[in-house]
Amino acid sequence: MSEANVENSIQNLDSIDQESEKEEQFSELFEKSNTLSKRLDPGQKIKARVVSISGDFAYVDLGGKSEGVIDINEFMDENSTCAIKVDDEVEVFFVSVQNGLKKLTTLVRGLSTVSLAGIRDAYEAGLPVSGKVTSELKGGFEVHVGKARCFCPFSQIDLRGSRDAGAYLHETFPFKVLEYEEDGRNIILSRRALLEEERQVQLDALKKSLEVGMEVSAKVRSIQNFGVFVDIGGMDGLIPMSEVTWDRSEKVENILSIGQEVTVKIISLDWTRDRLTLSLKSMQADPWTTVAERYPADTEVRGTIVRLAPFGVFVSLEPGIDGLIHVSKLGAGRRIKHPQEVVEVGQMVDVCVIEVDPKNKKISLSMEQKNQQERPPLPAMGEIFQGVVERVMPYGIFLKTESGVTGLIPNSEMGTPRGTNHSRLFPEGTPMQVIVTAVDEGKGKVTFSRSGVEEKTAENEYNQYKDKVKKEETTASGLGSLGELIMAKFGEKVK
Repeated sequence: MSEANVENSIQNLDSIDQESEKEEQFSELFEKSNTLSKRLDPGQKIKARVVSISGDFAYVDLGGKSEGVIDINEFMDENSTCAIKVDDEVEVFFVSVQNGLKKLTTLVRGLSTVSLAGIRDAYEAGLPVSGKVTSELKGGFEVHVGKARCFCPFSQIDLRGSRDAGAYLHETFPFKVLEYEEDGRNIILSRRALLEEERQVQLDALKKSLEVGMEVSAKVRSIQNFGVFVDIGGMDGLIPMSEVTWDRSEKVENILSIGQEVTVKIISLDWTRDRLTLSLKSMQADPWTTVAERYPADTEVRGTIVRLAPFGVFVSLEPGIDGLIHVSKLGAGRRIKHPQEVVEVGQMVDVCVIEVDPKNKKISLSMEQKNQQERPPLPAMGEIFQGVVERVMPYGIFLKTESGVTGLIPNSEMGTPRGTNHSRLFPEGTPMQVIVTAVDEGKGKVTFSRSGVEEKTAENEYNQYKDKVKKEETTASGLGSLGELIMAKFGEKVK
């Protein structure tokens, strides 16, 4: 190929590149012009460049030959200094077309409209207005937006529909115009609608940040019989009863209270139904991780019967650890139809560990190997014993005496005010004096009373006092008779 042909080829390629570059530039300009020149809808958010600042307005480029205006007061700081300049890019909302100009707003604090026309434009554009709560009326509040008198119902002043006028009077808030009727003579506002929109934005952001296994802070909002509702920053989550504590016998009211701050773990997320499931017990050590070490096979242990079922008996060995005695292992010596024939809830029983399955959280127990003849003799009614606290349960305290007998002190016999936290007041090992109030030889069950000790002591002291007085009276009476005899003899000698 000659040098001339090579040069022509290069020039042709340069020409093609230039034409291609022009097409790309034209395409970009056309797309940008087409985007900005589209019809704007009221309330639509756009980005625009400031092209000039004159008088009371800042003018922005909306594409092509179209311009919009923004009230310059929206950019003034406390020192009346304008915070924008030409060529700055701003985010604005389209309000309406007025006198041939497209009016826009930055919506920093809501439109500070001073005319009914401005309120109407905000209503049609779905944009907020800034209003001052001036007085309380029947059913709501009077709000001034500029010089216009508007009405906000109690149910629309906040998310909960508060009627505490003191919290809102003479305060300025952004409001959404719900109704604009009768040429501005009937204007209904809502602050709640804006708060709900803000909360939804927060919830959407919160949903993106939450993951299963994450630990979050929460505040207890309400306690129900199926679980506990908590607030985790604008969103409600549920702690099922099975996830409150490892100890199934513990009442939730003894653990949580309304307004209490807790740390919980997310165990399930279901955004299709807006369900967030949380766990409080996951923040505590799992007692089943070391259960095999504490309860090896053939170990003899003592527990409390917490539930009866047709197939067996559930026994609480410690908070969060329950074992099962199959109905065939109850040691009744006969065929029984239901465990209630030989045992009852709350009864302390001595059992033997047959098998431990930490993975499935199961412990098999048996009462068959227990020799009832080895059981220590039960005390008699009215005897006073000294013992130590063995276990604290929601319904009472189990006390073990020096002779090895364990009995229950019902809460009603503790002599403490109703609702007292016995776990805190009487930890395990606390010495205590009690009196026997009931004995069931067949079931080996003993009931104690702590408050009855004082009554019994007072009764004994009174009986001792009575015996002492009676003895003194008898002694005094004997001396009196002897004196009379002496006096009588002395009288005879005088005669």
